[in-house]
Amino acid sequence: MRELGTWFHNLDLCGVRTAPDHFLGDYPAVKWRRFAHALPSDLKGMSVLDIGCNAGFYAIEMKRRGADRVVGVDHDPDYLEQARFAAGVLGVEIEFRELSAYDIAALGERFDVVLFLGVLYHLRHPLLALDLIHEHVARDLLVFQSMQRGSAEIEPLEADYPITEVELFERPGFPRLHFVEQRYSKDPTNWWLPNRACVEAMLRSAGFEVVDHPEEEVFLCRWRPRQAGSQAVYPAKRGQR
Repeated sequence: MRELGTWFHNLDLCGVRTAPDHFLGDYPAVKWRRFAHALPSDLKGMSVLDIGCNAGFYAIEMKRRGADRVVGVDHDPDYLEQARFAAGVLGVEIEFRELSAYDIAALGERFDVVLFLGVLYHLRHPLLALDLIHEHVARDLLVFQSMQRGSAEIEPLEADYPITEVELFERPGFPRLHFVEQRYSKDPTNWWLPNRACVEAMLRSAGFEVVDHPEEEVFLCRWRPRQAGSQAVYPAKRGQR
């Protein structure tokens, strides 16, 4: 375990803790206990995709709930080595793939449950990632979590406003995505910090309906067809303009 480096997930591997001195405590178990009740307790017959799986804590929990197939993807090969080791020690069968959130179309399939936990704010192009999840891998349930900053209020919004409307943008409950140019919490990959209104608005824009909010940072969503005029814009392929 020590040979695999520093662990971010504090896993219990047969009585040995991978990150016993974690700065967030028993993480992510302490987070999981606050919203575990909101997910189906029996996932038999279902497939699960864990995007940004890190060392595999949530993927392992999905397998413990009986999911037929669990796939974990991460762009960091070191995290994936930790995840494979942990799954092997615990005797759970999980497929791990080295993919970024932008490359998930390469999986070529949709999943009954998609986990997108603690990833959005690490991405330079967060809405694109949500669009790709909707377009390529989500079939029904999306479990979303993001660090949030700013107000937890939700400002009721009209469908359109005149260009003379400026006061609206100063209200605490207006959807706001704070950009981090340098670092936040000493982490250069913390790019965006949304408020709650922004999280819900981005999920709706990407084609997901928020159906439950079991924990302050966690949202359970259902896949819905996109509304007309809300299609995502994708990067052009090589040779195209």
